[in-house]
Amino acid sequence: MSAVNDTKLNSVVFLLTGIPGQEDVRLWISIPFCLVYVISILGNSVILFIIKTDPSLHEPMYIFLSMLAVTALGISIATIPTILGVFLFNSRKISLDACLAQLFFIPLLQCTESFILLLMAFDRFIAIRNPLRYASILTLPRVAKMGLVAVIRAMVIILPLPFLLKRFQYCRANVLSHSYCVHREVMNMACSDITVNSIYGLFTKLLTMGLDSLLIFLSYVMILKTVLSIASHKECLRALNTCISHLCAILLFYTPDLGLAIIHRFANSSSPLLRIILSYISLLVPPLMNPIVYSVKSKHLRARIIRVFIK
Repeated sequence: MSAVNDTKLNSVVFLLTGIPGQEDVRLWISIPFCLVYVISILGNSVILFIIKTDPSLHEPMYIFLSMLAVTALGISIATIPTILGVFLFNSRKISLDACLAQLFFIPLLQCTESFILLLMAFDRFIAIRNPLRYASILTLPRVAKMGLVAVIRAMVIILPLPFLLKRFQYCRANVLSHSYCVHREVMNMACSDITVNSIYGLFTKLLTMGLDSLLIFLSYVMILKTVLSIASHKECLRALNTCISHLCAILLFYTPDLGLAIIHRFANSSSPLLRIILSYISLLVPPLMNPIVYSVKSKHLRARIIRVFIK
């Protein structure tokens, strides 16, 4: 009986969907996705290469930025190939195991990215509050340990998700509304009671992005309090200017996700197209825009990038 159940599980196949109602123009839609993929991979790879090869950038802020670039590369690699497969080749089938792999790696990387953004807020707070002790507080070994904690926390929280889904029998319609696997949709296709999965899914959101965003907000309250106590208006603006790129990264990461959460919880009658577009934005825009934002705002990083391309 167990062998029969295993065979049924292994034979489960889901059908991915591009953008509903736009099947006739899917090849044209694939063009922006291809551009996003190429720019995301190149942009984050360049950031990593510059930080690795330039000793003057081996500082906590840039180490955290390189961690952010790694998570961005991971998210791009985990999602965009299946998206392009749907739009370019109409390759819609995805096995349960492949789907569960996506449902592990995408939340894992997003959870890690959320914690890295929190670490970057802590970095900015220390740099503004205790600039003289900054180098002694945020040493490179300590920064590396913080990055390791980010990965371990994400692993511990996200690892149960695919196993909770693996135990189900799937007997409902197997058509997904996205071109990658989404936890909520796969969960709703199960024939069994999904209460535990639903509660744990909400728990993971609150414990990761919910808690992280709250701590980031408190960090910036303390940063603002410190900045406003600076007598010099010029120094005050200079301190705030060091936070702009990080604030942009926070808005790019949390705003679409917050919009999706509000729509799912309170606006069930909203357009499915709006949900799908927001989900693509939340997944693909941060890896695309973060290298651009940091390259524009960081003079040192911008100068190194220009020097590499001129050579």
